[in-house]
Amino acid sequence: MPTLALYRGDITQHAVDAIVNAANSSLLGGGGVDGAIHRKAGPALEEACRRLGGCKTGHAVITPGFGLPAQWVIHTVGPVWQGGTASETSLLAACYQSCFALTATHAIQTIAFPSISTGRYRFPIPLASQIAIQECQQALGQYAQLAEVRIVCFDQPTYEEYQYAFTAGGLAATPPTNG
Repeated sequence: MPTLALYRGDITQHAVDAIVNAANSSLLGGGGVDGAIHRKAGPALEEACRRLGGCKTGHAVITPGFGLPAQWVIHTVGPVWQGGTASETSLLAACYQSCFALTATHAIQTIAFPSISTGRYRFPIPLASQIAIQECQQALGQYAQLAEVRIVCFDQPTYEEYQYAFTAGGLAATPPTNG
């Protein structure tokens, strides 16, 4: 039975088929999870991203994982929060949908997502967590090859917001871990 699981820790340590990078539109690295993924994967990731020529908000592209325990990195560009008046919620949902579409074309069975757009892009975590859970649950019903979808929150406050959303959605959250 496919599962949706919540973790606290470093997404770069998860041994799954693919991890999702909350990237900027250049795909060439940055801060937060994007920077951590680029550092752990090594310089080959930046070169692969350079060849892709960027990515638009709400879309996703895929590269090998290089030095990561994940075989693939799916890069998606989340929306910058502008008060909710610039289609931010539909763009964030599109990020998840675009990532899941790539799981089907690359036979990805296990995938880990960070909290997309909630750092420097200031998307409100309570709303982002609801969108994430909704899109992940929908994908688990839509993509037969998926066995596990993980949401990995780097810090405790973000984990607690997602845990609340899991509970509100009738889901059980896993205990906080660093893995």
